[in-house]
Amino acid sequence: MIDLGISKIALIGAVALIVIGPEKLPRLARTVGTLLGKAQRYVNDVKQEVNRSMELDEFKKMKDSVQDAARDVENSIRTGTSDFEKSWSDTPQSTTSDAFSGFDAPPEYRHPQKKWRLKRGATPQWFKARSGIRTKALSGAARVARFRPQPGRKA
Repeated sequence: MIDLGISKIALIGAVALIVIGPEKLPRLARTVGTLLGKAQRYVNDVKQEVNRSMELDEFKKMKDSVQDAARDVENSIRTGTSDFEKSWSDTPQSTTSDAFSGFDAPPEYRHPQKKWRLKRGATPQWFKARSGIRTKALSGAARVARFRPQPGRKA
């Protein structure tokens, strides 16, 4: 760029002061400053746009390479599955009755929480039994029958 030292800037300022005059020089300096600021912003915008376009090209290249790799993986999986299917079809198949001859059939799967209707509280049963908390709901008739005095017992 242009090599501007303090002596050159002072010389330019002195010539501008003589040519333009002291009344118009501040307004001219402001105008030149704003124009230089706009020029710098424009140059920065152009640099950013160039950088964005370069990054976009890099991203496109990366996308293409990833898509090629995905296609290669897909092709290798397809060939592997076709090889597996071919070897599977070549092996003699036996029926399930042949496989379990002499053995019991495997038990049918049962979910471990089969009693899902029973509500499980956070309070342990031993604590409920010790403190006298009811653990089972009784109907009104059952409660009356439970606490009705028996004729043979003394209260």
